Amino acid sequence: MKILFIGGSGAISAACVRRLSAHGHEVSVLNRGGKNDRLPAQVERIQADARDESSLRQAVEGRRFDAVADFIAFKPEHVIMSYDIFKVRTNQYIFISSASAYQKPPASDAITESTPLSNPFWQYSRDKIACEDFLVARYRDEGFPVTIIRPSHTYSEWTVPLAIHGAKGAWHVLDRMRQGKPVPVPGDGTTLWTFTHADDFAAAFAGIAGNPHAIGEAFHITGDERVTWNQAYDSIGRALGVQPNLMRLPTWLLDAAGKPFGYDFTGSLWGDKAHCTVFDNTKIKRFVPGWNASIRYDQGVARSISSMLANPQLQTPDPDFDAFCEKLHAEIVHLKSRLPA
Repeated sequence: MKILFIGGSGAISAACVRRLSAHGHEVSVLNRGGKNDRLPAQVERIQADARDESSLRQAVEGRRFDAVADFIAFKPEHVIMSYDIFKVRTNQYIFISSASAYQKPPASDAITESTPLSNPFWQYSRDKIACEDFLVARYRDEGFPVTIIRPSHTYSEWTVPLAIHGAKGAWHVLDRMRQGKPVPVPGDGTTLWTFTHADDFAAAFAGIAGNPHAIGEAFHITGDERVTWNQAYDSIGRALGVQPNLMRLPTWLLDAAGKPFGYDFTGSLWGDKAHCTVFDNTKIKRFVPGWNASIRYDQGVARSISSMLANPQLQTPDPDFDAFCEKLHAEIVHLKSRLPA
């Protein structure tokens, strides 16, 4: 199979590239050239700007692929352009959407692919929904061979999944935990959440790519394990060799407190992580027989932390988020001092 990845070097996509390449497929990756050291040597690199129409057209001129997987389409104009270019160049266009597009707050205890798509809290999710709407209409009206995949909080050896962090990623939260400093968690920490390791996602993705039965279908690919935020941070703490010092705070308070520091947590919390989110994976298992998410969260996150500790380039300080956490903690200490003994 000839498959083109648009993106290809991110936490999820790089795992998919490695998986398909290792199984003998002819893999090409189109991006602007960043982080391509994460890719296997045999993968074809195509340097182009996927969001610039002339650049993308020139890069794929005269070529055809069995599948095209677009990991960096976030807005309707992105998929409109990709549709126009690839409708005559591929047998399958795989759009990577997001499980955050599902109804928020959830109306049932387990999400299936038929759960309504509606997220009034997060523009990111609404844009993904609009992308899906366009592509599904093209499938229904013209037979455009789209497959939609919705990941949910997928992590890799380069990332550690957290409830809340600053603009520079997870490292600074881990560093605060190592120093015994408090880190914020929404609610009381008992909200159930679902994590998926990128290697598990890639195994299911490989069963969908090039699969003619997946045309016109939508899937989420997630783990089956249900973990509370308290359990998740305990696992992180064990991997770091510390007991986490957690600031468990109401979501509304975290949202309001972040805004003076330039953080808008409305989408990522109210539109995602503040709700119990568990998934029914019956459909993906039916289309990819034998697939199961096999990497347990505590084991997967320990691998991620080991990788981050061993690679200084993944250890990005975040003084702005540090200041936010310190201010938040000081306000809590002050409030507690005013409460009756």
